[in-house]
Amino acid sequence: MCLNTSADSFSSPILLDYAINGYEFGRQGNRCPYAAPHGAYPCQGEDSWCAIAVESEPEWLAFCRAIGKAELATDSRFCCLEKRKANEDELDNIVADWTRQRTAKEVTEVLQREGIAAGMVQSPADLFDDPQLRHREHFQVLEHPEIGRHSYEMPAFRLSQTPARLRTAAPCLGQHNEYVCRELLGMSDGEFVQLLNEGVLT
Repeated sequence: MCLNTSADSFSSPILLDYAINGYEFGRQGNRCPYAAPHGAYPCQGEDSWCAIAVESEPEWLAFCRAIGKAELATDSRFCCLEKRKANEDELDNIVADWTRQRTAKEVTEVLQREGIAAGMVQSPADLFDDPQLRHREHFQVLEHPEIGRHSYEMPAFRLSQTPARLRTAAPCLGQHNEYVCRELLGMSDGEFVQLLNEGVLT
């Protein structure tokens, strides 16, 4: 077998597990083989969620303290990762019972204070209101010829000496055909008109 795609780093362990152990990897949803709890949990509000990931035993102990259920740390169903994975449905229900009583922002803040990986699942409206994205000027408003003023995402990186700026809005269909054909590809007027007449360009 020859593996030569950029997805090799993700698929290789799955292929090796099948080749060596005969294990067929199935759908995992939001779950992770080396973390529990791990998923997106419902919070207060309409369609509000928080993503949580607990990987290590110290994180598990901190998580139990953070949600006010220190007794879970010594519960025989959840005392180690192997047990937590075996009882993951029950564990997810316990976590969801806790998150449903709080907003996604509250859950995120409580868990992050304890060093737990947690973050709000943000809607487009949340992203526009996000103070960090606003501070970084992540969205740039440009005038589009068809839809008017529209927000576009800037690159996530910031370069001090060559800061990126968006110059134009997204083009309409065929908007730059003439420029590409004549200026970049060097077509003559006759060639360009012929392509138009033959319906090659729209």
